[in-house]
Amino acid sequence: MSDKLILVLNCGSSSVKGAVLDSTNGDVLLSCLAEKLNLPDARIIFKVNGEKHTVSLAEKPNHTGAVEALMAELEERKLDKRIGAVGHRVVHGGERFKESCLIDDEVIKGIEECIMLAPLHNPAHLLGIRAAMSIFSHVPHAVVFDTAFHQSMPEHAYTYAVPRELYRKYGLRRYGAHGTSYRFVAAEAARLLGRSEEGLRLVIAHLGNGASIAASNSGKCRDTSMGLTPLEGLVMGTRSGDIDANVFPFLHNNAGLNIEQITDLLHKQSGLLGISELSNDCREIEEAAGKGHEGAKLALEVFAYRLAKYVASMSVAAGGLDALVFTGGIGENSNTIRSKTISYLGFLGLTVDEKANLAARFGEGGIISQAGHTPLAMVIPTNEELMIAQDTAHLAGIE
Repeated sequence: MSDKLILVLNCGSSSVKGAVLDSTNGDVLLSCLAEKLNLPDARIIFKVNGEKHTVSLAEKPNHTGAVEALMAELEERKLDKRIGAVGHRVVHGGERFKESCLIDDEVIKGIEECIMLAPLHNPAHLLGIRAAMSIFSHVPHAVVFDTAFHQSMPEHAYTYAVPRELYRKYGLRRYGAHGTSYRFVAAEAARLLGRSEEGLRLVIAHLGNGASIAASNSGKCRDTSMGLTPLEGLVMGTRSGDIDANVFPFLHNNAGLNIEQITDLLHKQSGLLGISELSNDCREIEEAAGKGHEGAKLALEVFAYRLAKYVASMSVAAGGLDALVFTGGIGENSNTIRSKTISYLGFLGLTVDEKANLAARFGEGGIISQAGHTPLAMVIPTNEELMIAQDTAHLAGIE
């Protein structure tokens, strides 16, 4: 147990998610969620020891107001003096940021330069960073990039088959996402298997409302499904994943949609929601499928089939397969999705023990493949906040 704690912040355009952690053991002493920022009913919800309470942010319904309310809560609980550093999640670090780092003016400038690659996310991260650095000015601040893990991809994996000038001029290439989760899960898989990360070949599926998959060899990313943006790859809650790029002129010419409308359709109206015509929530879709809803059944099958195809292709990128690992909200809790996916992958030697698969839910992980069979199939709950806290503590010299 450390006397110094790490505050982890994840700032969105209308929200701030925070947690105060002991980076040595992962204990969360306080968590919070500020939501509906920039609206009259903005609020922040605190959770301590299982107890929740809500504070209105109506007087200052922005990122600064949220961080000020968090500081007030920490002061009231005598935790403010124990904050040793603040760690910030940033979605996109482009090619510039290959690892976590302490924040200074040059880092801020670098995050600004990546706004073109993440116009919805990086500006919100910067708002949160500036607010936190003003209020927690007495401690170091670090930034952990979702894209950093994927910077070890070989050139042939991240290169798009478009004119090279577009890469040189605009950075048009595959970047990936969920990197902090992948880094945690890859290390945790090695620990649970009693192996060194060196030589360990993993395919990790981070499945939530946003979903992606990555190939890891020796703890390094070899390929991933998300691309220039988080739209590419797997079927997701409301995102289409892979689709013929010519859908843009097709829908423009035949449905009269403009670029913004088509982009919105592919990001917010597609995926599980679009196929099922019911919901983007996998739990609701599974329930409906169990009652015979044809759209729900099709949505689950398309999701699992696309995922299985990617598991096979990522096994090529990993140089083979020692274990398939499921993580993220769906990956950790949907025994149905896991079973359906593995059912397509028997040719790789993957199996599922349905009893173990059913038990590996609600925070419980473990091996879900049949005894004596390889490759293994595993469930490992991710912990991005702990990964950010550990990086931050290391950079701030708090370990």
